[in-house]
Amino acid sequence: MDLSAIMTTLLSSDSVKTLSKRTDASQTDIKKVLNAALPALLEGVSGQAKNKSTAAGLEKALKDHAKDDTSDPADFLGKVDLADGAKIIGHLLGGSADSTAKSVAKKSGVSTDKVTKILSAVAPLLLSLLGKQADEDKDKASGAGALVGALLSNVDVGGLLTGLLSGDDDDDSKKSSKKSAAKDDGIDLGDVASLLGGLLK
Repeated sequence: MDLSAIMTTLLSSDSVKTLSKRTDASQTDIKKVLNAALPALLEGVSGQAKNKSTAAGLEKALKDHAKDDTSDPADFLGKVDLADGAKIIGHLLGGSADSTAKSVAKKSGVSTDKVTKILSAVAPLLLSLLGKQADEDKDKASGAGALVGALLSNVDVGGLLTGLLSGDDDDDSKKSSKKSAAKDDGIDLGDVASLLGGLLK
């Protein structure tokens, strides 16, 4: 598994459908939120890995969540503890958690409450998948946090998300009208670097 595989899992049709049911948001809105928020979450993980005062805590969290059974991501998301997810978001984003949610809401056009719920559902799965990746690569370096930091270094997350989302053709899109489909095609997938700059100041 690599970062591309992790993002593919989070954005899979089954994952998006389950998140839609858990959060009462449309599948299109789920994808908009994830597109806007995942770069910030990954930047948060990377920042925790590079910070000496938080690296140990991140490593413990990665090891703990690596034990989660994510063989069926949709099932995992259907049972995920949203309270635990909210705590993870708080750790990753710190004092910018609220402003990040508001920025993502503005970017995606989805309410802040739904954005918060979506991120709380996704965070445990993201941490678990990253933890499993670190466990797979444990012979390459010392420390799960260092491994994850290396995994996320110099990665064009925006380009990765654009590629995954542009090739998506889930049931939600198939059922939508031509008008809705045209609107979906107009989702702004670019300028992720600018978004991160605004979120993480």
